[in-house]
Amino acid sequence: MFDSFANSFRLPAPVAIRAACAALAISSTSNAFADEPLVTKAPVLPFASGAPYNWTGFYAGGNLGVAWGSSNWTAGPGISGTTNLFQTIDSFDEAGSFFAGVQGGYNYMLPNRIVLGAEVDATFPSFQGVPSGVNPFAVTVGGISAFTSAALGPVDFAETMLASGTVRGRIGYAPGHWLFYATGGFAWTYNRQSLTQVASGATDTPFLWRLGWAAGAGAEVPIAPHWTARFQYLFTDYGNHTTPFFSGAQPISSDFMLHELSVGLNYQFNAPDAVAKPSVVTKAAPSADEFSFSGQSTFIWQGYPAIRSPFQGGDSLPIGGEGRETFDLTLFAGARLWRGAELWVDPEIDQGHGLEDTHGVAGFPSGEAYKEGFDYPYARVQRYFIRQTIDLGGDKQKIDADVNQFAQSTTENRLVFTVGKFSIVDIFDTNKYANNPKTDFMNWALINAGTFDYAGDAWGYTYGAAAEWYQGHWTLRGGVFDLSQTPAGGGGNSALGYGLDPTFQQFELVGEIEERHELWGQPGKLKVTGYLERGNMGTFSDAILLSQMPGPLFGDPTDALAAVRHYQSRPGVSLNLEQQINETVGVFARAGWADGKQEPWDFTDIDRTVQAGVSINGKSWNRPDDTIGIAGIVNGLDPAHEAYFAAGGLGILIGDGALTNYGVEQILETYYSYAITSSMKVSFDYQFIANPAYNADRGPVSVFAGRWHATF
Repeated sequence: MFDSFANSFRLPAPVAIRAACAALAISSTSNAFADEPLVTKAPVLPFASGAPYNWTGFYAGGNLGVAWGSSNWTAGPGISGTTNLFQTIDSFDEAGSFFAGVQGGYNYMLPNRIVLGAEVDATFPSFQGVPSGVNPFAVTVGGISAFTSAALGPVDFAETMLASGTVRGRIGYAPGHWLFYATGGFAWTYNRQSLTQVASGATDTPFLWRLGWAAGAGAEVPIAPHWTARFQYLFTDYGNHTTPFFSGAQPISSDFMLHELSVGLNYQFNAPDAVAKPSVVTKAAPSADEFSFSGQSTFIWQGYPAIRSPFQGGDSLPIGGEGRETFDLTLFAGARLWRGAELWVDPEIDQGHGLEDTHGVAGFPSGEAYKEGFDYPYARVQRYFIRQTIDLGGDKQKIDADVNQFAQSTTENRLVFTVGKFSIVDIFDTNKYANNPKTDFMNWALINAGTFDYAGDAWGYTYGAAAEWYQGHWTLRGGVFDLSQTPAGGGGNSALGYGLDPTFQQFELVGEIEERHELWGQPGKLKVTGYLERGNMGTFSDAILLSQMPGPLFGDPTDALAAVRHYQSRPGVSLNLEQQINETVGVFARAGWADGKQEPWDFTDIDRTVQAGVSINGKSWNRPDDTIGIAGIVNGLDPAHEAYFAAGGLGILIGDGALTNYGVEQILETYYSYAITSSMKVSFDYQFIANPAYNADRGPVSVFAGRWHATF
């Protein structure tokens, strides 16, 4: 797909791996009981009454789990050891030996309730791309061992799982609605090994396919119409392999064995008993939507041709052009806890990179490209939070089911509390027409105000708490959130800048006022959003002064900025308007300001921004699910921030090494979203970027993108 820039990205194994991901089909279901006191209809849950559950049929689903194990290695006579493959799970940087995967299969249940089946799965470990110590990558499901080689001296040997999978048979017994099973079969894993010389830092990193076998057991039970939940243990043995590192100077033989515990969900396509024989149901029956499961998948290819440039800096767009892709697959799993309370957990599989690893433009052209990327699919749990709604009276309102939202009836006046891990822009600075890079505009500075430096890790998610007070046509919102350990600027995004602060000493306060209105009978919203960051951040004027002092210690303003960091505040504010013109046309605008004397923390390098655009759906040409969007952005810098880049400093996303001809960054974006079905869309997106990274000597840049998005 879109191969014209094929040489600019590498996909040895991910193509096949993404194909396995695409096998996952997840859909949400919702049933409601009638108000009559006595009716005849199917039970809400397949195990509530009626015949025992029939397990015959195809299924597909996903899983999330933890792995541990060992690798026995030999590097020569008298040199051997065992590597512990378990890495501690750190919830602040989403590292450690956890994984996510997808599976699919077929069951056949005999008359005596013996169940025979076959299953295929693919599993992906947590993110592995952040540097860690002397090793060239952080280890997730894998480990490091040190020894002294006769040929190379002190070395570190490591092996990490990049992806794995099995093809297994299943045999089980299904008393009532439960299924207890044993499973076993063929297993494979695609690993990365490395041998690093401690003295020189030279590293040899071959990739290795290992083949072996798997065996385990599990239990599965239906929890909602068509949906079953399961718990599974699996042991895999991938055998022994010898790798000749450094052209045979140091061969190492090693095996690789893993234990995996996982929980999973399966969608039963046939589900013959999801609608059981008629039975009597009363008003006292449980709610139909105590659980909600849905999903989405998005693939984007984005690229640009060669651009004009007299030079290329550390965080510049490459002048020769580039093309990169991103892919994600997300499950939205929800459960009602008690009256008004919802729990949501969103595991996700991601893959890919932004252009120049998400550098080179302050208003970066893809909101689906994170500040960290990886060639191979990896697992994350992007959100896990509890939302509590408390009615305060007023007119009744119906809230439709949506992503991370149960359908419910509530009152016009209410309180909503959200606590856990989520994205700040799930709640603040939202806009009907420009807020989701999966479906509408893609530019970072269009989906939110470019000056909104909202707290988040390299993927834009953080721990925090938010409160919302709905009163008539007004809503007041406020929240406190965890910043990353250090500001993310400086080029390359260090490990401290990519993960969240476990001490919560670096934090952000966010507040918003929303007003809802009608103009000429059409709905609209106006929002004012403000934030205040508190943490150890640098002041640009101090960094420039330090870098100009005699001596070589802080000649680089980027290093000087880190040296002058101290505990202080950085504020910002933005205005957000959305207005429906008629049933097919809507307009929007944002404007924002941030204090550009201090370095931004987590989002991007923008101190002033203005944007405006229009969104038109295709109802007038008989394509009601299609959308056309056109918008423009102007981004600018504070003079102190401009002087820092002119001195050669690097920011979060930009830094050409010398900013000698400053110009405001101007971006025009347009897209057409074509609905193949109501749940699957393809889009073409074009962005024209003048003065990328505020450098009038570079560009302009024409960025083209193709996007595929599906919901399940």
